[in-house]
Parts: sequence; structure tokens; C-alpha cells
Amino acid sequence: MSTTHKYRAFISYSHGDEKWARWLHRGLEMYRLPKGVVGRETSFGIVPHRFNPVFRDREELATATNLGATLVAALEQSACQIVICSPKSAKSRWVNEEILTFKRLGREDRIFALIVDGEPGTSLVPGMEEMECFPRALIYKIGADGELTAERGEPIAADVRPRKDRPHTAMLKLLAGMLGIGLDELMRRDASRRRRRTIALVTASIVGMLITSGLAVTAWLARNEAERQRVIAETEAETAKQTTQFMVDLFKVTDPSESRGNSITAKEILDKGVARIDTELVTQPAIQATLMDTMGSVYTGLGLYPEAIPLMRRALERRKALPGGDTATAVAQTQSNLGEALSLSSDYEEAARMLEDAFEAQRRALGPWNPEVAKTLTRLADVFEATGEYEKAEPLIQQALRIRRKAYGELHPAVAESIADLGVNAGDRDDYKQAEVYLRQALEMQRKLQKGAAHPLLAEALNNLAWALIGLNRPAEAEPLFREALTMKRKLYPDDHWEVASGLNNLAYTREMLGEHGGAEDAYREALAINRKRLKTESHPEIAANLTNLAYVLYAKGEHRAAIDMLRESLDMNRRELPPDHPTIASGAAGLAYLLVAERGYAEAERLIEESLDIRRRTLGEDSPQVAGTLTVKANLLLARRRFADARQVAAHARSILEANLPTDHWQVAMAMNAEGAALAGLGQYENAEALLLSSLPKLKGSPLPGLEKTGRARLAALYTVWGKPEKAGKYRAG
Repeated sequence: MSTTHKYRAFISYSHGDEKWARWLHRGLEMYRLPKGVVGRETSFGIVPHRFNPVFRDREELATATNLGATLVAALEQSACQIVICSPKSAKSRWVNEEILTFKRLGREDRIFALIVDGEPGTSLVPGMEEMECFPRALIYKIGADGELTAERGEPIAADVRPRKDRPHTAMLKLLAGMLGIGLDELMRRDASRRRRRTIALVTASIVGMLITSGLAVTAWLARNEAERQRVIAETEAETAKQTTQFMVDLFKVTDPSESRGNSITAKEILDKGVARIDTELVTQPAIQATLMDTMGSVYTGLGLYPEAIPLMRRALERRKALPGGDTATAVAQTQSNLGEALSLSSDYEEAARMLEDAFEAQRRALGPWNPEVAKTLTRLADVFEATGEYEKAEPLIQQALRIRRKAYGELHPAVAESIADLGVNAGDRDDYKQAEVYLRQALEMQRKLQKGAAHPLLAEALNNLAWALIGLNRPAEAEPLFREALTMKRKLYPDDHWEVASGLNNLAYTREMLGEHGGAEDAYREALAINRKRLKTESHPEIAANLTNLAYVLYAKGEHRAAIDMLRESLDMNRRELPPDHPTIASGAAGLAYLLVAERGYAEAERLIEESLDIRRRTLGEDSPQVAGTLTVKANLLLARRRFADARQVAAHARSILEANLPTDHWQVAMAMNAEGAALAGLGQYENAEALLLSSLPKLKGSPLPGLEKTGRARLAALYTVWGKPEKAGKYRAG
């Protein structure tokens, strides 16, 4: 975000969609970016810890005649705009005015959409115009006169309509676009940090629940003997009978077309059951509540939070209305389950309130050492972890661990979970040494618990420890753990599953760190193949990102021509798939130009540099570190053409911008400094050149650009050669 922007984003919406606007506003501002991407420089700026502040107006405009100075100023001070799209917003005069105002600021490429209702493109379909969800100002491009033209654009949108994106995924899509981060990477890091505690339920799990439990759904839900003993015997028998019959009936497919061929999904079964609850159990609210809570928990396990949350809210209402018995305990249990679903859907504020209430009720009703209390404490700690309040999370995890050890002993999955939670918490607080201690212990426990069998929890434990070792800069120890986790994921998931692609990327990155470019190439190529199959296309921004990663490995292997051709392919793909001023295009152009300079492709490099500068200056401002990054590439081009005075001026300008925005030991600052030193050497100012070249060389090691440190050493060797110091020249030439 440019320093001239007060807000990271401005949310435009119809007040009929206020529920979605409130959810998105809270989710964006409270979401803690995964540690692996925080501080990274992208085309949109330095990735922050949190994406805030975000502007959302709360005032009705029904009596206004224009947007007003406050809203116009907020739009001017916003780096991006998010439009919540529905038939209501498509008809809203004010939503259209806000979009048009933002486009007139020259930021048409920085508008992002979230579809919540309706259908895009139906304004051109006779009889379906009322279903259009995109406002007119979003659909049509703006002309030089500041008015909308007849040329239609193709808005790129996240989509939370049924059977589209899950809300949390939609929010991550918006964040990835607004921050210039690859969606796959953000989702992978988010999934790793969130440490999914959902239940991996499929149809067979529900069948097994019925077979193995006399209490059917109630017994499965209760999970412990103490809870079961609280249920009155007569009620227990009746609930078991009716819930078992209810669940068994869900598997009866009276019409073969219902199964859609060979199988019916768990979601279809659940949807069928939910539709029957209200009609068949009207006189039995206790059983209704139990089934709603259970099915809501299963929806949560499947990641279907929009289905889970309203169902568990209904369960909570019914349980609060029930008289006597174990009502207080049951209410707390539903509150805890609902709190988990709210947290996973990024509604952290309400999740925290719900879980705190559940914790207090469970502690009073069950006592402070009950495992259900530990479960709720763990879920509450998850909320604090997700919002970056790591210090508040740590004592809750410790207390959950104490409860679980007292209840289960030392060797138990729940105990291993709490120890792993402590390790992840330590790593999030940058204490990787302590993280390693906890995560090694958790891994050893999972090995004993799983007895050598492939299991998602064991794969997660392997990845967690490898993550800590990477944080300690010990990739050689991390690599075999990532490899073992990947082998396990191949047994657990289909070949084209994103978990397999994620494991391949982890392994490729680690091998790249180790200089094992052949192994990194193989892993990156396989991840690329999975994404092509998964996305069912040959042209997609995620595929372009895969190609870019692979290209740099090829270049490091010495396959310069192949690498450059692949970067061209990636850049051309992004030009087709993304808006013309998208930051990824600017980054791709600068990266390709950097390699072309080394290969003496000066004319093409110059065109790419100017393209990158033009996009970055117009979208980010002259003083952006991204502009400075492209200027450094330009300085290298000028050096190659022996225009030393111009190169010095450009490099010094880039360095001043970078030093004002980045840490002094950042590799980009060093790169600009090194180029400035090389220019001074070309101008015969050897002592000044030596100081800059020597100072910058150690910092170039952290660069993701191939060959940068080698270039720095070559420049020192060249300096000492022309300066008449052959011994020093030989030292750097040999290195």
C-alpha cells in the first residue's frame, strides 16, 4: 500500500447486503497474514501483518444528492476497492457512483468483486436482466473523458454463492489479489497455520457411527462417558432409537437418479437430512437440536461453513428453550461447536464471545478438568492465533494440555495436538528453538500413535517440524521431513489434490535452498502438472506462477535459454488472464528483463523495463519500492551498455527509495548499492566503488534472483583488476 493511501481497501455495497459487508470488513481487518508472507515485497507494497484499515461506510445515502466529501476522500485514500455484487448493488446508484469515482482516479485495475447473489452477465439476456449482479460501472470500461464506454470488461470476482467459493476461500482470493500474493501459496500457508482441527468425515464415517454406537448420533457427539451418564436413561433410549432411524433413512435412495450415478456425496446426504428435520421431528425439540448440532459439526468438518453456522444457531436456540436436564451442558457444547465454525469462517469476534461463554458454562457444569473444557480452550486459542494474539493463546493451550494429560495420560491424540499447538505458537512468536522442541515431541507421539500408518495428523506433524527447521535455517534437516510428508499425502489423497501440490512445493523450495536444482525442478514440474489438471486449463495466473518458479530453477541450473522462454510464456499468460496494469505483469516484466540483461538481450530488456516502470509508477507512485526494484534492473542495463554516469544516477535513486522503505540489510537495498558501486568503478572512483561493493556483497546471498551473488563477486574481481590489485581480484574470481 502506498504511503499516500490511508485505507487498504474501500468496500462498496448496497445496504441490502450489509450482512456480507460487515462480515468482509471484520474478516479482512482481523485476519492475520501468515508469517511466511509478511514483510515480503510485492507489486502492491510490503505485505503487512494485518490488512487494515478497511473503509466501510455505515450511513444511508437515501436523502443525499451526491457521494459527499467524506466518501470521495475515503475513495481517494484507498489503495483498492471491493464491490459486493448482487442484484441490489447492481441497481444501487451509490455503488455505481463509488465505482465510477474510483475508476476516475486511474485505479480501474485495482477494483475487486465479491459475488453474493444474482448472476453475472444476465443484463444482456432478455427476461433475466433483474438477475444481473454486476453494477453497470463495474461492467463497462472508462474512457479518457472519465465516462463509461460501450466496451465491456471482464470483472474478476470471488464468489460466495452456493456451490461456489467458501467464504474464507473467497476472502483469501481477495487478499491475494490486493496484496499481489499467489493464491495457492496464501491458501497453503493459511491452511498450515490454521492447523485444521476439522473432522474428516465421509459417508462411511456416518455409517460407522451408527454401527458402533448404541446412542447413534448422541453418543458420537458426546464422545465421553461422563457426558453420556448425564442423559436420563429413558430419553437416551428414545433418542438413540429415533436418531438411528433418522440417519439410516438418509441412506435410502428410493430414486436411483438421486445418487447421480455410482455414488452420493456426504453433503447430499446431509442436505437431505436437514430438509427433513423440521417436518418429521416437530414435537421433539431435543432430538431436533441434537441432530442440528451434529449435522452442523459434520458440515464444519467438510468445510461447508455457510451450511454449518445457521444450522447450529438453530440448534442453540432450541437447546436454550429446553427445560431442565442437561440443558446447560448441551447449550455450552453447541456454543463451542458454533464458535469453531465461526472461527473457521473468519468471524473471530463472535467466535471468541461464543467460545468464552461455552468455556465458563462447561467449567461450572463439568468441572475445570473435563476434556470438553480443554477442547473449548483449544478452539479459543485458535481464534487468538488467527488474529495474531499469540501471547493470549499460549496460556490457554498450556491449560488444555494439563487437562488432557490428567484425563488421558501422556500418549493420546489430544495430548499430541496440544503439544503441537504449543510448537506452532512458539514459532509464530519467532521462538523457533522452542518450537522445534515441542514439534519434535509431537511428531514422536504421532509416530507412536499411528504405528507407522499413513495418517493426516502424522503428515501434519512432519510438516510442522520441517517448518520450524526452515525458520532455523536448517533446510538439510527439513528436506527429509517434507519428503516423508509428501509420500504420506500421496497415499492419503488423490494424485491431483491440492495437498499433494502443496507438499511438492514445500519440497521444491527446500531443495532450491539446498542448491539441489535438479530435485527442485522435478518437484516444481509435478506441482505444475497437478495444477494444470486441477484447474482444467493451460492458461491461468496460478499456472503462470508455477512457470515463473520453475524458470528461476532452470536458470540456476544453467539452462538460460529455456528459463527465459518459460518466463516469456508466464508473462504472456498473465497478460492474457489479468488486467493490463496488474502488478504481476509488472513483476514478470522486470524479472524477465533482469535475466535478459545477463544474456545481452538489451533491446527486449529495455522495452520490458519501461513497461514495468509505467505500470508501477501509475499504480503505486514514484516512491514505491517496486518502482525502485525496476530502476535497479534499469541500472544493470545501463551498466551493460557502459553508460556509467546514467547507471550511477539511476542506482542511487533506487537505493534512496529502498532505504526509505526496507530494512538496511534487505537484498534489494544491496542490489541497488552493488549496481551503484559498479557504476562508480566504471567512472574510475575505485575507493568509493570498493566500499559499496564490499558492503553489499554479503547481503546479496538472501536474494531469490539467480546469479546475483555471483555478479557481485565478478564486479569486485573486475574492480581489483583495473585497479591493479590482482591478488584481490583472484580471490573474488576464484570464489
